[in-house]
Amino acid sequence: MPDAVFSALPTTVFEEMSGLARALGAINLGQGFPDDPGPEALRRKAAEAVLSGYNQYPPMAGLPELRQAVARHYGRAQGLDLDPMTEVTVTSGATEALAAAFLALIEPGDEVIVFQPVYDAYLPLIRRAGGVPRLVTLNPPDWRFTRALLEAAITPRTRFVVLNNPVNPTGLVLPEDDLALVAEICVAHDLTAICDEVWEQVVFTPAAHRPLIAFPGMRERCVKIGSAGKMFGLTGWKVGFLCAAPALSRVLARAHQFLTFTTPPNLQAAVAFGLDEPDDWFEAMPRTLAASQTRLAEALRREGFAVLPSQGTYFLNVDLAASGVAMSDREFALLAVREAGVAAIPVSALYERDPATTILRLCFAKADATLDEGAARLARARDLAPRR
Repeated sequence: MPDAVFSALPTTVFEEMSGLARALGAINLGQGFPDDPGPEALRRKAAEAVLSGYNQYPPMAGLPELRQAVARHYGRAQGLDLDPMTEVTVTSGATEALAAAFLALIEPGDEVIVFQPVYDAYLPLIRRAGGVPRLVTLNPPDWRFTRALLEAAITPRTRFVVLNNPVNPTGLVLPEDDLALVAEICVAHDLTAICDEVWEQVVFTPAAHRPLIAFPGMRERCVKIGSAGKMFGLTGWKVGFLCAAPALSRVLARAHQFLTFTTPPNLQAAVAFGLDEPDDWFEAMPRTLAASQTRLAEALRREGFAVLPSQGTYFLNVDLAASGVAMSDREFALLAVREAGVAAIPVSALYERDPATTILRLCFAKADATLDEGAARLARARDLAPRR
């Protein structure tokens, strides 16, 4: 019989909208990937490693030079003191890291606090591991949670919190007070935090990313997940990092070894090079993306759209109701791609229940001309839509 968790899942909204964009020749402001090829030095390093390097199985937990580079990077960037050999595991992307964490740690019946709107991989993976999601619903425009919301989600069976920061799809970088609250509640209720921090380098001044693992009481109860694909704008490389205290890391690595076992050694070598010799990448890349975000936001505002703030990630959101559109986000997204030639993501698809239905997510990690034309096409879609 088909698996009860996966057989009932629809095609993801990302594949649906990107598929429509491909079929219709539309501009794709939906799925989150840049339209440039990524840093040339890293791509050259990866090519050289294929031609002249080692192409057999690397160590299961990752090349030592990459694990060391990850530890050094997080030491410099976030003040973390990680042992590369006992606290860092290399995975085939952050989604594999999430799967390894859920499968390694969740016991059947364990409850897992998850914030919605939610990255679509979380819930099926948690359920396949035997976990029971406890949803905390966040709403626009500020997307903030409170102590009362968190406490209401906790029962005697709650064991984990899944925290995405910076947040996809909202573009929020969680402030210090919110992180301190999560840490306090984890310690008080003996919860482990699984932290999806793949956007940690894509943060726009004056916002600043702080890892939850650095907060009091969290060093031994936090799994930190990073992504070289997001750090370097190379989303197809699928090189991720699992960072945790040794007791957690040992279990995480056991799950990883039976998922992908390892990750292409040439990509690992190139990522290690990039982390240790980034030039000004980690300063220039966020500045460039911040300029793209500003360009798209201003173009949309000129067209009369209500744009929500974005402090990080590749995404900003439009409030359709506040923009005068009398359609749901999904209805408008389908209209926009089919009739105006621009794809976007309806944020309602990232809720399991009680969704916000007027928010459209747009990816601004694109060339200026693409952003300008995308804004113009969204305006044409709005002209075709019923008005409030």
